[in-house]
Amino acid sequence: MQTSTLHFRSFLLLLAAVSIAFISVLLPFYPAIFWGVVLAVIFGPFHHYIYAILGRRRNLAAFITLIIITLIVIIPVIFIAGSLANEVAGLYTRINTGQLNLGAYYEQIVAALPLSVHQSLDSFGVGDLLSIKEKLSAAALQGSQYLAKQAVNIGQNTFQFVIGLGIMLYLLFFLLRDGSQLAQQGRRLIPLSEEHRRHLFRKFTTVVRATVKGNIVIAMTQGVLGGLMFVFLGIQGALFWGVAMAFLSLLPAVGASLIWVPVAIYFLVTGAYVDGIILTLFGVLVIGLIDNILRPILVGKDTKLPDFVVLISTLGGLAVFGLNGFVIGPLFAALFIACWDLFPEAIQTNIEAERTARQQQIESSDSAPRHPPK
Repeated sequence: MQTSTLHFRSFLLLLAAVSIAFISVLLPFYPAIFWGVVLAVIFGPFHHYIYAILGRRRNLAAFITLIIITLIVIIPVIFIAGSLANEVAGLYTRINTGQLNLGAYYEQIVAALPLSVHQSLDSFGVGDLLSIKEKLSAAALQGSQYLAKQAVNIGQNTFQFVIGLGIMLYLLFFLLRDGSQLAQQGRRLIPLSEEHRRHLFRKFTTVVRATVKGNIVIAMTQGVLGGLMFVFLGIQGALFWGVAMAFLSLLPAVGASLIWVPVAIYFLVTGAYVDGIILTLFGVLVIGLIDNILRPILVGKDTKLPDFVVLISTLGGLAVFGLNGFVIGPLFAALFIACWDLFPEAIQTNIEAERTARQQQIESSDSAPRHPPK
């Protein structure tokens, strides 16, 4: 008995060691692996549809699905990323040369404020609005420098990006082809009851699809519409501001309004009333309502996390995992909530199992033959 226990513990130690070693080997390519899994989860139902149409030809169905994903997802993302890098470089040049001066725009807004507003701000001790001008200009310059540095890093890491893209596509093919079998094997390794396994896997796939399919489609829609409105109003850097609105749209209670509201205020204060009114109405009635219209359709009420959980988990995910964190953060939050939802049931199941075991032990002892004393 002791030898068997020793062997089992030794095996667990070996299993932990080789698992850590394998994970350390995969870490340099974790973004490619992560997005391969995410895309496989999202396009899994579509692949099953193609698989059924083609008469259950696994390789051909996976290859066609991979081609479609490349055409509708990967190529547009690469094109937008390249255009955005050029846009960021141009934005940095305009800010660095003084062609785009946020401090000057802020000064125009302050100068256009009525005297009563200045007096009210003075009474609260915040009347020195122009002192913020230098800080705003410095912050804009630092922000543009950071974005320009990131754009340069993307250009310098082109080889690494190509390698990661190749790994993702290669892995995605096999995940599409063998995804069902791999999911069954992974679920079998979880030391839980079958019902709990199904619940966690269902929660995982639901959250991934809701986060990516729902939130990204909503964010892209708001970013595209906001960018087109900026183009219509003649605002420079419309692509950059549209992408910024798309990213901010991932954050509930914040959203794209952080971009278009200051621009609308600038228009209204500086006398461009028509542009200000158009942008305000478009932001409120179109950009603002997209979330309320599309989210119930794409995400669903049952899978929606509380807004404060989404906000905190998204910001935390971005801080820890970078750009991938806007999916990883809410995913971890959803799995955390799902596990704690299962906790009371697991406790109750464990209590009932122990009670049943004791009852069986008592019954077996009572039914054991008793020899009368000699």
